[in-house]
Amino acid sequence: MAIKNDKNGANRCPKCGATDIELDVNSGKLKCKYCRTLFDDQSANAYGGVEDLTDEIIGEGATNIIPDENTILTLKCPACGAEVVINTDEVTSARCHWCRHVLSVNEKMPNGAVPDLVLPFKTKKEEAEAKIHEFVGKRQFFAHPKFKTEFKTDNILGAYLPYMVVDVNAHAEMSGEAEHLVRQYTVGSGNSRRVKYDADAYDVSREFDLFVDDLTVEASSDKLNQDLKTNTNNVINAIMPFDTENCVGWNPAYLRGFSSEKRDANIDLLKPVMQAQVGDVARYKVKESMTFYNRGAKWTNEKVDIKGTKWKSAYLPVWLYSYYQEDKKLLHYVAVNARTGAVMGSVPINKTKLRIISGIIEVIGIFLGFQWIRFWLGVDTDDDNPWLFGLAGLTPGFIFYWIKMSKYRNMDKRHKHEANTKSEMKNLKKSDNLREHRKGLSNSRIIGQNDSVIKGTIATNGKEMMGEKMANYLGIDRMFGSKPEDKPVGQNNDNKK
Repeated sequence: MAIKNDKNGANRCPKCGATDIELDVNSGKLKCKYCRTLFDDQSANAYGGVEDLTDEIIGEGATNIIPDENTILTLKCPACGAEVVINTDEVTSARCHWCRHVLSVNEKMPNGAVPDLVLPFKTKKEEAEAKIHEFVGKRQFFAHPKFKTEFKTDNILGAYLPYMVVDVNAHAEMSGEAEHLVRQYTVGSGNSRRVKYDADAYDVSREFDLFVDDLTVEASSDKLNQDLKTNTNNVINAIMPFDTENCVGWNPAYLRGFSSEKRDANIDLLKPVMQAQVGDVARYKVKESMTFYNRGAKWTNEKVDIKGTKWKSAYLPVWLYSYYQEDKKLLHYVAVNARTGAVMGSVPINKTKLRIISGIIEVIGIFLGFQWIRFWLGVDTDDDNPWLFGLAGLTPGFIFYWIKMSKYRNMDKRHKHEANTKSEMKNLKKSDNLREHRKGLSNSRIIGQNDSVIKGTIATNGKEMMGEKMANYLGIDRMFGSKPEDKPVGQNNDNKK
């Protein structure tokens, strides 16, 4: 059975007609609190029609937010005629205090305060608590002592967070060069042996239509800000994707018992993020036609034309545990996707303890590394420079430090939108022309390889969190997909001093 709406827009039970309905998380369905009947809402976001987009289509819930006077509404109860005042900055539904009829701003305010879509909670609170306990439990040894004494999941919160769900019809053109490995061999002898590569270099180009379904972007300025120096919002980003194809039309009954955050980011702010992420999807998708080039590709020209888009505002469900680390002025999150159960988080670290143990490991590694090097320098062997393995002993402390930082803080985690967003490539046109045979190459990959670069991430300041030299050495900028001098997509850094 599906929910019924009367002529006044009230949501009614399809069996008894009562309006006192709410989400039953155990089943993921709506439940009538009067007759206990369970029923479904039909999906309002089924796949299809992306190929036909030729313009910008904006849902009512995705329109620009009109501030001030329109955030305070007076709703007239259709059941008894009473008037109820609500502030849409805080809530988007209310209950008549006389007849308990549920009132909503559905179809009453096309100013962006109400989303087009809602994805109901599916994971129960108990399941989310267990996942958070398990996640934190595996990160106890180096956890900050104050955090360990204060950690409890009593404040876990079920929240609907605002997102934009975007369908995109695009056309992509890419050109550059790629290399195919012909031969790998060794030259020299003893300690002077080196690995060399012969490869064929090709001029390559790809042109294709790209259809992207339900690209999902944060639509809250707070969560859109993923500055790792001041917050851990990237872990919320990392629990995506959501099964947005199962979104239902806006219905305030799904929000009862949960918190919700009002969207405050308009489409104009989100367009650069969308365009960069579509470029990432195109770069990832075109690799399906590049399997011959096992040494990678270097794209010198990339062009993605957006032919049409459809924007819908959506509430997506998340279970959140938060902890404010006072000494660092940093808010840590552990988040659970309330549809898939995916969990990711950040745990405060006892850096003093981590540095001491990393230092001990570093001293031991240096000692063993030099002993290894001295041994192999005095041995006549045809092995491929075994003494080089001793050099690894010079960095174990740094490696250990980074591994633990990654496990506890998860600064490198993000939503892999390029791979996880549903997309389709059609009408592919290819050009592959042999340029030259290259011999005696020292690099195992093509110089300047950029076919896996990610430009649509909004996580920033990983360099400062780890230290610039260490971040460069470990390649943290490559993990975040942007160069140090690049401005993070979707954010304005012009006012930084």
